[in-house]
Amino acid sequence: MDDDLPTEYDVIVVGTGMTESIVAAAASRIGKRVLHLDSNEYYGGLWATFNFDGFQKWMEDLKISKHDSKDFKPDLENGETFLKASNQYSTVENIAEECEADLPLVLTKDTQTDGSNDTSSLTTEKTDEDKNDKKETKHWSVDRIKKEYRRFNIDLAPKLLYARGELVELLISSNIARYAEFRAVSRVATCMDGKLIQVPCSRADVFANKTVSVIEKRMLMKLLTSCMDQGADSPEFDGYHDKTFLEYLNTKNLTPIVNHYVMQAIAMSTDKTSCRDGVNRTKHFLNSLGRYGNTPFLWPMYGSGELPQCFCRLCAVFGGVYCLKRHLDGVVVSEDKCKAILTGKQRLSLEHLVVGQGHLPPEIVASTGENQISRGIFITDRSIMQGEKENLTLLYYPPEESDQEAVTVIELGPSTNACPQGLFMVHMTCKRTKTAQEDLAYVVKRFLCAKTLESNVSRTPTDSHTQTVATDQHQAQEGDKGANEGTIENPMPQVLWSLYLNLPASDIKLNESAPSNIHLCSGPDLDLDFDFAVNQAKEIFKAMYPSEDFLPRAPDPEEIILEGEEIPGPKFEGDNTSGENEKQDAEKAEKEE
Repeated sequence: MDDDLPTEYDVIVVGTGMTESIVAAAASRIGKRVLHLDSNEYYGGLWATFNFDGFQKWMEDLKISKHDSKDFKPDLENGETFLKASNQYSTVENIAEECEADLPLVLTKDTQTDGSNDTSSLTTEKTDEDKNDKKETKHWSVDRIKKEYRRFNIDLAPKLLYARGELVELLISSNIARYAEFRAVSRVATCMDGKLIQVPCSRADVFANKTVSVIEKRMLMKLLTSCMDQGADSPEFDGYHDKTFLEYLNTKNLTPIVNHYVMQAIAMSTDKTSCRDGVNRTKHFLNSLGRYGNTPFLWPMYGSGELPQCFCRLCAVFGGVYCLKRHLDGVVVSEDKCKAILTGKQRLSLEHLVVGQGHLPPEIVASTGENQISRGIFITDRSIMQGEKENLTLLYYPPEESDQEAVTVIELGPSTNACPQGLFMVHMTCKRTKTAQEDLAYVVKRFLCAKTLESNVSRTPTDSHTQTVATDQHQAQEGDKGANEGTIENPMPQVLWSLYLNLPASDIKLNESAPSNIHLCSGPDLDLDFDFAVNQAKEIFKAMYPSEDFLPRAPDPEEIILEGEEIPGPKFEGDNTSGENEKQDAEKAEKEE
């Protein structure tokens, strides 16, 4: 495959990450000749989703030295310079895998439903329940996890979509949404006074909530309405541009519970978050409510890695050429322009080069930034917050100490196709300060049990590894009464398998000597959603084709007319054979009479 590609393109895209894939689709959609390369044998790069076996292979590949461009001297024309590509800016570090299921077997029961069944199905006779329990009990070991590897979908960079965020609007307007499936996040949780509780998101949920008093409900709705209607640039927030969101909230004389809901559950902020950012996050949250479900968030079925592939599909439909396992050896530069790339034995000419941060020549990099991402992935035997039905849960957990970072927790159940029935997939993400294992330790200790219990030990609510969880309908009240009523002792989820790793963040910059037609695409960032990647793709496309529309709507298959296909013209009056037949039948009937 070293010399089977056409040699001239309008756009060559290297890397199949989120931003690269959006740009490739946008260029192909307007008729540009697009070549999309990736050195991997899978799509997505650091945005990818793997099954369990694929994830193991990905880790093994990281241990092998990456492709090194051949030390050859390409044939160059006068004034041309060759810059060798490098993969040093996409290094994954501090990988730590723990297979707790290697120890004695862990038992799980498929006791939760996906929420689609009627509650009447729960009122069965005891004998039937006993039979079902025996059928539903499963023994999980690392061997069984490996055997059922296809039933796992593990994300490197899990992200949610705001229901009215940039990506959802783009998927709808471009008609790419037909390539994807989504599931609404059913529960936003928060930890208050050591207890996990469900956050009321909609107006109806707020007024039905028994934790918040009537006065607090009015106080909360007034504040949220102010953030929603006015925004951070309104006179309401004059004088707070250099202050924190917490300082602004303190001027509103909010009760501790209202302050907690707004800060940690809605704005997902810390005491260091600026007022502008806090207000904008609150507005973003509220603006996405009520579109799909009771929360503002959507999760892509089969994982976040499906979304780059949706844009790749559209690029291919409109003529884009794809070639995986094809390395970028280097770029040919002349007079502030990238004229071509070298890959294998071929020189491929181009007008624009769109490249991910993992393929950049070091000569054109200004800074690599200091931010990195700490990630933790856990397969567990139960939810962190048990309920009558399976939930897709988002939890924002603020730092407990000054040297810690806030952690975003996303828990996925079997209905998302992230794991088999009876198991859950928990993703934790935060800004790196140390190793991923050290950064996430305080949250793991709070919500998960990482020590495998003996197979003959029964998991009961009185185990030493328990946490208090407020019930969905009657959250814990303050005081002694609340400590005993409205709460349940929830056995902490048992970790069967875990992985920690550090990923590079998206803060690499090009220097002034970089050719003007090389466009850098960042990798995953620390944001909860995909807005950064979408906006970056729009900027790159505008820089390449300022007068073109960005990803106009793609037609449905039935709307496409193939070249050479005959289009039926207007019907002539003389062609009305049915009318002639009716006239002949009438004349025949008259003669018979």
